[in-house]
Amino acid sequence: MRFLLTDEQAAFGRSLEAMLSAADTPSVVRSWAAENPDPGNALWTRMGEAGVFSLAVPEAYEGVGPLPVELAVAFVELGRHAVPGPVVETVATAALLAHLAGHGEDGPAKRLLPALASGEASATLTLPDGGPYALDADSATYLLTVHDAELRLAPGYGALHASADPARRLFRPERGGELLASGPAVTAAAVYAADRASFATAAQALGTGLALLDRTVAYVKQRTQFGTAIGGFQAVKHRLADTLIGLEFARPLLFGAALSMASADIAAAKVTAGEAAYAAARTALQLHGAVGYTDELDLSLWLRKARPLRDAWGTPAECRSKVLAAT
Repeated sequence: MRFLLTDEQAAFGRSLEAMLSAADTPSVVRSWAAENPDPGNALWTRMGEAGVFSLAVPEAYEGVGPLPVELAVAFVELGRHAVPGPVVETVATAALLAHLAGHGEDGPAKRLLPALASGEASATLTLPDGGPYALDADSATYLLTVHDAELRLAPGYGALHASADPARRLFRPERGGELLASGPAVTAAAVYAADRASFATAAQALGTGLALLDRTVAYVKQRTQFGTAIGGFQAVKHRLADTLIGLEFARPLLFGAALSMASADIAAAKVTAGEAAYAAARTALQLHGAVGYTDELDLSLWLRKARPLRDAWGTPAECRSKVLAAT
């Protein structure tokens, strides 16, 4: 099945790509990893003005969503440009609060969603079975936790934990804090939000893989051995073709999931996009040779993201289990 974006959706993707290309995101990522969030926060504001976060927020709370296809378009571009920050977690928080509002708990949504939709605020969170760490808790406006069917604003966070990607800053939220909602509705909303986080991560992983492939293709056209560009060698062509096939196979699964938003479809898209991005990283590293290992090369910013994105919000094993359970 072939999925074609509408003219409006394609134009949105192009406008976002142009904005991010002009933002010098490699320097933004390096600043973020070095504990200087100012360039990242400035970019966050611009993304909010472009409507990225409003796509996940219902119109009743000053958003334009939920619009999953447009959200996929946006997050592919965020991955392609290695945008740092809790972008996935903000979308997941918006989904959680909107789901709660749809089941009678609209207080937290009224309080938090308008600022998230506009980009004035960001959010990170932890969910049951989603891992103990909150991404970028030190820079997020809101730090939320779901535990024992309770949604709380965490009072703080612990020490920074190491990550394969220095721009993915991991913290354990402190227990307690202001209670926002409790009961079975919170548990159901957490499951719903985890699926949306997995979906956004799949799109981000696909964009990461595409960036790795683009940069590797450009490199093999320039690097020479025996007087010729290595991109002309058959083995290199085959490796790049396999990488492209993996990424292009993930694309229809992602947009198919955007149309259904079924848990199994999201899991299929997540595992396929995550594995394709990781394969693209391995190809990029091999074909760049020793220079690919250096932090000074911008390629490293994408190489370091591929593995964490593959495992974030649903490991390959967990996603495959969901797909099998639905068959």
